[in-house]
Amino acid sequence: MAFCARIVCCCYNHFMGRLAAKRCLIVGGTSGIGLAAARRFLQEEAVLVVTGSTPAECATAERELAALGPIYALPSDVTQADQVGPLFHAVIERLGGLDVVYHVAGGSGRKHGDGALHACTLNGWQATIDLNLTSTFLTNQQAVRHFLEHGGGTILNMASTLATSPSPRYFDTCAYAAAKGGVIAMSRLAAARYADKNIRVNVIAPALIDTPMAQRAVSDPAIRHYLRSKQPLRGGPGTPEDCCEAAVFLCGDGARFLTGVVLPVDGGWCLSDGQYMDEANPAKEP
Repeated sequence: MAFCARIVCCCYNHFMGRLAAKRCLIVGGTSGIGLAAARRFLQEEAVLVVTGSTPAECATAERELAALGPIYALPSDVTQADQVGPLFHAVIERLGGLDVVYHVAGGSGRKHGDGALHACTLNGWQATIDLNLTSTFLTNQQAVRHFLEHGGGTILNMASTLATSPSPRYFDTCAYAAAKGGVIAMSRLAAARYADKNIRVNVIAPALIDTPMAQRAVSDPAIRHYLRSKQPLRGGPGTPEDCCEAAVFLCGDGARFLTGVVLPVDGGWCLSDGQYMDEANPAKEP
């Protein structure tokens, strides 16, 4: 009987969700990579809060995710320091604590003036830095303060392959690359600083993923041709779901001995030379 009980216990543990009972916050969890992660976290039995930019986004996400498990969606502008503190207070009050923060929120600054170094406007620079790096700083700061008082926790941040593997012909946005490089540097410093406090800090660095933010690139025939060889595992853009398993792993106990990791989720981007359209069909010599 004891042997059978051990088998039942082992089977039960094996089939428990990898995030079972973990109190998680996904910052930017109402669309794209964040919404896909929210679905996966709930499937892995997390107790979850997601944030979105507007009450309407949050209401839509709550309706979509409610059947999967306990979910709360809170609107917040995480580029604003005076909103991030109250956000964390509300999250901790609703969840009864906090174990995991996954910061996905960010985006392109092209509409504000981000571009090549010689052309990027000061407004484009500042808006892009705030959207991607300042927001990550603010949420990470609140997370670390809470974790220091409660025995540890896990942070996962969102960077980009463009921080370390640039592709200026199609993705020449210096503020975005700088912001994502800053996310990596800040995360690795925090990982080193707080490891002995049982706080893990890791980073996912996706390549081009088919999200609302990426529609300019995804709909461009020249870029799609480029991605056939630049992201050869897919032969095109990745999907938000392609990032989910990495996120679940890095936020779960299976990654308990990992910190300071920058994980490319890139379909081979960093290893591959993308082929341009004009190289695939070179003009014939006269």
